[in-house]
Amino acid sequence: MKIGELAKLSGMAASRIRYYEASGLLSAIARKANGYREYGSDALWMLKIIACAQSAGFSLEEIRTLLPASAASWEHGALLDGLKRKVSEIDILQQQLAHNRAQLLAVIDGIENRPNDRQCADNAQWLLERLHEEAAQPRKV
Repeated sequence: MKIGELAKLSGMAASRIRYYEASGLLSAIARKANGYREYGSDALWMLKIIACAQSAGFSLEEIRTLLPASAASWEHGALLDGLKRKVSEIDILQQQLAHNRAQLLAVIDGIENRPNDRQCADNAQWLLERLHEEAAQPRKV
């Protein structure tokens, strides 16, 4: 199939497909005598894997290290290690996001429930000092 058909089937722009090919994510496709690239069904399969991996948070470099040369040559151990490593990264990110969320909710609460006798600027200074003190405390991971 030509790149236009592959783009339509994959939902990707032809330029994106060419980029993946140029960067080594998609095996180089030989050109026909007329100069057109002719892609096989493996190309569509590979593009779907790339899109799925990007949706899961993998960078293009991470994807490059995990992708097999062909559908028949998956390296089971390396694939599992890469997937487990990404899950660990996501766990750490979730912990960081939960901490950030808790801090923001504390600030919102401190703004919404400031004492009536405390000016807004004084309250902001108090909240910043509280956040600074909290940041200086060692975090439990």
